[in-house]
Amino acid sequence: MKEENKKYMSGPDSQGVRYFDMTLQEDERSGNPYQSGNWGRGRRRNFWRNISIILIVILLAIIISGGIKGWMNGEGLSANIPLSSPYIATIYVEGAIQAGNTDYFGRAAGYQHEWTLDMIEQLIGDSNNYGLIIFIDSPGGTVYESDELYLKIREYQEITKNPVYAVMGSTAASGGYYISAPCDKIYANRNTWTGSIGVTIGTIVDVSEFLENYGIKTKTITSGEHKAMGSSYQEMTEEEQAIWQGLIDEAYLQFADIVAEGRNLPIEYVYEIADGRILSAKQAIEAGLVDEIGGIEDAYAAMYKEIALKEDGVQSMQNVELVYENSASGLSWLLGSSKQMPAGEAADILSIVGGINTHPISYYCEILK
Repeated sequence: MKEENKKYMSGPDSQGVRYFDMTLQEDERSGNPYQSGNWGRGRRRNFWRNISIILIVILLAIIISGGIKGWMNGEGLSANIPLSSPYIATIYVEGAIQAGNTDYFGRAAGYQHEWTLDMIEQLIGDSNNYGLIIFIDSPGGTVYESDELYLKIREYQEITKNPVYAVMGSTAASGGYYISAPCDKIYANRNTWTGSIGVTIGTIVDVSEFLENYGIKTKTITSGEHKAMGSSYQEMTEEEQAIWQGLIDEAYLQFADIVAEGRNLPIEYVYEIADGRILSAKQAIEAGLVDEIGGIEDAYAAMYKEIALKEDGVQSMQNVELVYENSASGLSWLLGSSKQMPAGEAADILSIVGGINTHPISYYCEILK
């Protein structure tokens, strides 16, 4: 047999293909000779052509998603900020203020909590940084992460003595206002919605009666009578509701104190306006919650003027935007698994309930989530 001649045939392997040696033969039915090896090589050419197409698609997806840059430079901008001249830093807080924000395919997206804290920590130790602008476009976030970011902003102010301005985008509600309150000056776009000062654990749904109608009985085993409070599978008692309300009230008082201190307002007045209502930019200015209508350029100009009056010898100042860069490649987009919804009326309703009844305590504006 000639080793270079091959023929394709199906076989028991996982790909359903196998190649083996074959010599030049003659088709007994037609009398025409054929070279079986050409067919095998054709199959191989098709195979490698398909592989090439797949690789090209993957490469294009990586380029579109910015993945090549991410692979080369690493995720985000966690390296030291490479500036040797005076600058004002702008950090963007866009999306839900919470940890672990990802898109449908599991890639980091929107506000990145640990990265933001790390950037502010680096600014604290950088003598070339003279101020911080925080651009906020957020419906709020969880109590823990909102407060953690608030404390980091306060730490920056106390250690550096540098000015911190907040600039509001289309929305800076609830937790978005929480992190604005300590800033030295707050700017809002004329179409900004803000306020929504308050706390929520969301909606707790009771499906126990619904399950009974389908003949489903549940029993939750706990170590104490309130261990499963908030469960969708049992009716909430008045005592349990009071416990939840106590948690909400404590977080609310904390929020109100932060607004009163940051805006230099009487606490009694804050209680009057902090009823969860959404305010327009104009209404927020009238309420004493916002200082001026303006954007990042206005904030930068005012901050530079403030710094120039305070610091001798500062002739120029850069405005450096610190932006998180997602390093996830297009491969994660291609390989992302699709989500499947359960079939049937009961299963659909329970699926919806499962998404609602997570009740994290949060500074969120429900309608803007």
